[in-house]
Amino acid sequence: MQRFKNILLVLDPEGQETASFDKAVLLAEQNDARLTLFSVVYMHPDLQRYPDSVGETLLAPVVSDRRQWLQGFMPTLQEHGIVGETVAVTGVHFLEIIREVLREQHDLVIITAEEKKGIRARVFGTNSMHLMRKCPCPVWVVKRAQTRLYARILAAVDPSFYDPKRDSLNPLILQLAGSMARKEAAELHIVHVWRFFGERYVSKHGMTEEDVQEAKAQEKLQHKQHFDTLLSQVDITDLKPHLHLIEGDPEDCIPELVVEQGIDLLVMGTVCRTGIAGLLIGNTAEEILSQVDCSVLTLKPEGFVTPVNLE
Repeated sequence: MQRFKNILLVLDPEGQETASFDKAVLLAEQNDARLTLFSVVYMHPDLQRYPDSVGETLLAPVVSDRRQWLQGFMPTLQEHGIVGETVAVTGVHFLEIIREVLREQHDLVIITAEEKKGIRARVFGTNSMHLMRKCPCPVWVVKRAQTRLYARILAAVDPSFYDPKRDSLNPLILQLAGSMARKEAAELHIVHVWRFFGERYVSKHGMTEEDVQEAKAQEKLQHKQHFDTLLSQVDITDLKPHLHLIEGDPEDCIPELVVEQGIDLLVMGTVCRTGIAGLLIGNTAEEILSQVDCSVLTLKPEGFVTPVNLE
């Protein structure tokens, strides 16, 4: 986690900010990093139809109160020797967060999970998902209830035979997960989920069950070799990681492993669908994120360009 030197912490007075604030302060202190405390006062679309000055004037007292609230956190930063500042703006939350990242070149966003309730309860609300889809830097979404140190961290990797961009994320995922595991004195788990995609096809076209099983064994061996090669590229042997090479679908197996192992933090990459650059997380990643009930740190591949601009 030493790579993060310019951290953006998103705060909201309606949330319980203890977990994300404590994580951000500890990380900034350890990295000798700058920490910006950032908050967005939501501007309703009806106000946006008026000239800019109208909405800004109406919300000016609210923004002033928000800045004053943020200032209340500054003594803690000073006690820890952290260089920081406070910024409060108006607008749509995820858009203004990404614009702040673009303006100030932040290298990490930390935000508290919204934790939606009801029939379709999920940890990650709209703002979190928008950021994980579109923010150009890593996004760490902290679950509200996780105030203690993380005990178990899971790095989800996907060594690819055919997609260099996706494959390039894997060493960074392992480096960050390993660094976090050291910082939190946590167990490190690493998972790679593989599948023999041709199984149904070959079963219907003359291959015996014995032939299918042999083909699957070869496929598994190939995935294990790529998995081992990836692990040899990153110095994490001191952590004695727990390795999980699982046959199945990632969107099923990873959430199951999170529950089974009691994972506190999932570190994974998000790769956008081909042809819709920057707009959507890949189907698999989004499906996984809709099911897990833990904090998540997501990373983008090198060269990712956000669809959000500064205008």
